[in-house]
This record gives sequence, structure tokens and C-alpha cells, in this order.
Amino acid sequence: MREPVTVACAQVEPALFDRDATIDRIAEVAAEVGGKGAQLVLFPEAFIPVYPSNRWVRFLAGGQDSKSAWAKLARSSLEIPSPESDRIGEIAREHGLWLAVGANELDRGSIYNALLLYGTDGALALHHRKLVPTNHERLVWGQGTGAGLEAVETGLGRVGGLICWENFMPLARFSLYESGVEIYLAPTAEDSEQWHDSMKHIARESRAFVLSCCVLQRASSFPEDVKLAEGDELIGRGGSAILAPDGTYLAGPLWDEEGILYAELDPQRLYEERQRFDPAGHYHRPDVFRLKVRR
Repeated sequence: MREPVTVACAQVEPALFDRDATIDRIAEVAAEVGGKGAQLVLFPEAFIPVYPSNRWVRFLAGGQDSKSAWAKLARSSLEIPSPESDRIGEIAREHGLWLAVGANELDRGSIYNALLLYGTDGALALHHRKLVPTNHERLVWGQGTGAGLEAVETGLGRVGGLICWENFMPLARFSLYESGVEIYLAPTAEDSEQWHDSMKHIARESRAFVLSCCVLQRASSFPEDVKLAEGDELIGRGGSAILAPDGTYLAGPLWDEEGILYAELDPQRLYEERQRFDPAGHYHRPDVFRLKVRR
């Protein structure tokens, strides 16, 4: 990083099970944050078109309900390449943003949990699939690969990310550190206080800025044929935050409501924190430890 960077975390609700309307929502947010000077925006895990929470277990565990719920998700998932994925790139280009979004990605009949980063030129600069779906997620998603386990140069700084509980995988984190990550993306559906203990640690361990954007979902937003609860009960309560390289908050956490967090990332803070500790630099021993990633 050479210059200060303004970033945003969009803790907003998608149009559940409606891929095109959810992309409309991305366009609305991109226009808003771009108008306020943001240069990068992050959306939550599996934002397109919905995160399949553990409330889905009764739909997924067996019987006809499992088939219908999974099929409903598959039919509204994102294919890459496709006109819909191209449109997301066009939104990034139109607003001059680096746009990072979580998506259910459909590929030859299987769904994957993907993190996508589009550049200001509209191109897909980073494409990573979650390595290991967590618990009930294994009834929904296939396993990812080592592709995208690296930070990419953006002009704002080196940007990379991991999805939700991938952030608990030490070697996956180190693959980002070794590639020089400076802006660390952590889209998630984890809405616990304990998640923030991990985010603070990762910010201190990586000596990078961390953006954690969390799912917010209302029971009332689900269609009648995927009814999870009654009223406006929150199924995902958010908790998005932006952290500095010393583990302190720059914005958030934001709980129980929609909202967009903004923060200015000062490269001076990044370099100050790396004076004493740099996980892949002067505090690394490549003569003792080596990581091999099969990308």
C-alpha cells in the first residue's frame, strides 16, 4: 500500500433466491459507496442469492424438501462466465470500484461457495472456492481447490481473502501472508462474539487490514416454500467490522440491522505494525518452514 484507501463493508440483505434482483442490490450499494468515495466494497458470504443457514437442515437432511430447496438454490446461483457474472464486473467498472462478493457458484450441476473480486476494469481478478464446507454446508456445496489462495495486486494494495471458517485454517491463512496480503477479506455467516476474537487475532497475525462482512437475514424474507421461522426473527444478525493491523476496530461491529461500514486504511499503520512482526518476512524462517500450495 502506498496511499490511504477508503473501503466499505455492505451488511445488507440480498433478494433471497433471486439472482438478478440480488445483483440489482449490488448495483445500488456500489453506486452509494462509490458516491461516498469508497474504492473497495465487500459483501457477505454467499450473498448471491442467499446463505443456506443451519436452519436449512430440515430441508436438506432428506426427502422431497431437500431436493426442492437445493434445486431452488441451484437455479438462482451464479455461473462463471455468464451474462450475470459479466454484469457484476460491469457494475465494478461503472463505479470505479474493486468489488468483492460471496456467491453460490453453479458449475456442471454442483454448487460451490465462492469469493469473487472484480477490478475497476470489470475483469474477475480473484476467484476462490471455499475449501471445506462447514458442518451442514456439506449438504449444499462441493469442496473447493487451491485456486485463489493468494493476494493479488489491485493498485490499492495486495488484496486476498478466505471464506468464513477457512479463516481458522492456519495454512490457508499463511498462503495469503506469503503472497503479501495487505487488505484481508473475510466474508462470513458467523455472527457470534467469538468470531471477533478470531478477527482481532488474524489482524494482528497478518499485520494487515481485515474486512469481515457478515450475513444478515430475516425469516420474513424467505419465500413460503422455504419457511424457516416466523415474523422478523433474525436468522443471521450480522456483526460486520473493519480492523486495523493491530487488531483494533476502525468501524463496527454492526449488529442486528442493515448498514454499510466505511473506514480509511492508512498504510502508515500497516508498516508500523510490521516493524516488530511480519509473518512472512523478518519473523518467518523459510529455512525451517515451507508451505506448498497445489493451486
